[in-house]
Amino acid sequence: MADDTSQAVYPSTGQQACFDTQGRAVPCRSSGQDAAFSPGRPWPSPRFEAFEKEVLDRYTGLRWRKNANEAGFPMTWTEALQAAAGLNADAADAKSAWRLPNRRELLSLVSFAASNPCLPDGHPFENVFAGWCWTSTSSAVNPAYAWCTHLLGARTFYSRKDQYAVAWPVRGASDWLPRTGQTRCYDAEGAEIDCRGTMQDGALRTGAPWPVPRFEQAGEGVVRDRLTGLVWTKNANLAGRDADWTEALNLVAGLDAGGRAFRLPTIMELESLVDASRAYPALPDKHPFDDPQEALWSSTSSGLEQDWAMCLYLGKGAVGVGRKDERFAVWAVAADAS
Repeated sequence: MADDTSQAVYPSTGQQACFDTQGRAVPCRSSGQDAAFSPGRPWPSPRFEAFEKEVLDRYTGLRWRKNANEAGFPMTWTEALQAAAGLNADAADAKSAWRLPNRRELLSLVSFAASNPCLPDGHPFENVFAGWCWTSTSSAVNPAYAWCTHLLGARTFYSRKDQYAVAWPVRGASDWLPRTGQTRCYDAEGAEIDCRGTMQDGALRTGAPWPVPRFEQAGEGVVRDRLTGLVWTKNANLAGRDADWTEALNLVAGLDAGGRAFRLPTIMELESLVDASRAYPALPDKHPFDDPQEALWSSTSSGLEQDWAMCLYLGKGAVGVGRKDERFAVWAVAADAS
């Protein structure tokens, strides 16, 4: 499935250039970096179709408010949910209703080739706040917190629900972007509540459902994710130690198993493994992987500072960054050759 990128069930990062540890542009060929492969579902051209008050993302099929900060000020999570619901005077049903995006929907807008804001080139959105933007997804680490994406440089982390971030409503559903895995709903203090009428991620569960079982053995020491078609090494800590970014790229460069050429995953490939209902690690229940680590390198340079690279904090499920001379764990991925 992943060999046909037009059908890939995870987003491309949008990255088209490669950079060394000092942030200088280098040829992509044989670099092992994100832009050397450009995996993931490719973006359509043009990507967006703008209307008076909303924008259709032709990539996912989602419709976003054209004004990305319609309220004009940050607000608490509860206020953000209410602000989105307040746009629904004419909504016929939940499918046409405005709501906060879940964490995977908001991340699908991100371009890791851009910063301030980290949105695709030529986007038609207005009044974009290059700061924290709420999602409808509670954190599994502590459900008194909810996930936010920072639209300056694409970090995704959780904030206390009584803290302040921007509401950017969305409506509709994608027929290919996967669900987050969240199935429960929580109030601002983190207590579990009835999902009915909340418009939270756990209530709506928008996106493509996960196959059951999700993972299967695909050869000696390798595992296929049946959702994305990606094949991962069963060992999630290949080096047995932390490595800097250049070492991580080199460690997987010659790795071959079952006729598959492995590489360092992009940040969106790593993020595709996250189950937002779980933490420590934020992997689906009964996953088959050995020795998952807290911080994992991706092959994706930061769009904000190219001497940094994106990493996944797998315990929490957070998308972060690290200087390329820092040391994180190494995992490897390959396209499905079956």
